[in-house]
Amino acid sequence: MPSLFNKLRSDDLSSVGLAIMPVLFVLLWSTGFIGAKFGLPFAEPFTFLFIRFVSTLLLLIPLVLVMRIPWPTSPTLWTHIAISGFLVHGAYLGGVFYGIYLGMPAGLAALLVGLQPLLTAAFAGPLLGEQLSWRQWVGLGLGLIGISLVLGSKLEIGESLFDGFGISALLSVTAALIGISLGTLYQKRYCTSMPLLSGAVIQYLAAGALLGSGALLFETRQVEWSSTFILTLGWLVLILSIAAILLLMALIKKGEASRVASLFYLVPPVTALQAWWLFDERLPLLGLAGMLVTIIGVVMAIKR
Repeated sequence: MPSLFNKLRSDDLSSVGLAIMPVLFVLLWSTGFIGAKFGLPFAEPFTFLFIRFVSTLLLLIPLVLVMRIPWPTSPTLWTHIAISGFLVHGAYLGGVFYGIYLGMPAGLAALLVGLQPLLTAAFAGPLLGEQLSWRQWVGLGLGLIGISLVLGSKLEIGESLFDGFGISALLSVTAALIGISLGTLYQKRYCTSMPLLSGAVIQYLAAGALLGSGALLFETRQVEWSSTFILTLGWLVLILSIAAILLLMALIKKGEASRVASLFYLVPPVTALQAWWLFDERLPLLGLAGMLVTIIGVVMAIKR
């Protein structure tokens, strides 16, 4: 009887842990936008991200070697993984960080790039030959309406198109949205056999080279090594770039990756809540309604 009780208790704890893991992953992922807001006052965006990728690789490469994770054996696959890294990490993070650097609120940046499932669904037809259902088309429409409401709630009649940030920030985050959407489709088509951890190393190498070139060409590369910047960098490297990936690996191994995808629509409101608490970022009632409409649209577009 005691052994049976212990087994049942162990199974219960395992079930609870499995239920919490996807939620924990989304909570961790949403802090990336907050980390950008904390760290960018001390370093320019491309310089900040280059330091982040180099620091991550210094930890990730030994981890891959110790765990004896296999590397891709085909040079073609290496090339495909590198291209996906340019898009998924380089264009995406570079665009988000640069947009926040130019003044876009972290919550709004999270909402804009949160449209990625909608854009991916729209691209999937012409690029992968996938047909959209009527519900997905309705979801795409709702997503566009919702984001228009959010942006419209921030409109300001005056010198600046948007309150607190200009059109350059919007274009930058839009480029990030396009980058992550195309990168997701590219990875789905050409990198299905990619080992997750060693593949991440290749992606970080490619993205680091891209953002390092951007820092070299367009930035002063000056960094104020304050305690806030060091703690923020440590969080982004250890928690997001290392722990979140290991957590994703565990979820995939347990067949729970789909639950992560279904919870990703919570990233924008969670980020907005964090930004309100930490930075007093606020959306008017019209903006909050637009966020709700956008989330409903994303759910309709990605739900099978």
